[in-house]
Amino acid sequence: MSGPDLYVPLEEGSLRLEPLREDHREALRAACAQDSEIWAIYPFCYVGEHFDPQFDSLLSSAPGRCVYAVALDGAVVGMTAWIAFGDPSWSIEIGNSYIIPALRGIGFNRRLKRLMIDHAFACGLERVVFKVDVINTRSRAAVCKLGAQEEGVMRRERKTWTGRVRDTVIYGLLREDWQAAQP
Repeated sequence: MSGPDLYVPLEEGSLRLEPLREDHREALRAACAQDSEIWAIYPFCYVGEHFDPQFDSLLSSAPGRCVYAVALDGAVVGMTAWIAFGDPSWSIEIGNSYIIPALRGIGFNRRLKRLMIDHAFACGLERVVFKVDVINTRSRAAVCKLGAQEEGVMRRERKTWTGRVRDTVIYGLLREDWQAAQP
């Protein structure tokens, strides 16, 4: 990834990001099951019989991916990850993100992403990237609210677990964009 300090536990008040461990399995399974319909627009499914193979792949520490369990008041409420993107000393992607429905639309995602973005820039990175399915309008709007700029669409970028071929929108957030977006 982008240096030894990037993938560490992160905390802000009652919000904690913990490197994913086996003991998060059942709590994350329950969190992911709270919205079985959302997985249709994700590249992978984390409910039912799909959960264990996907969780196992997250634990395997695939090169270039560092996954967090997202906890609020000690309860697992989702997941997110650092994903290698571009020059490892210059940029990183935030992705593989999911939060339970009760925490959507209330500013929790911004709080979560702020913690990660602040940490990425504190580690010396200059760019944070988000890749979002073109049909995921909620996530696209959330990324824009962070100050990220749409940079283009990768057409037919991947085939999802449902067989749908996905177009992916790339958003970039530069250090100066982030600083300008802060109150």
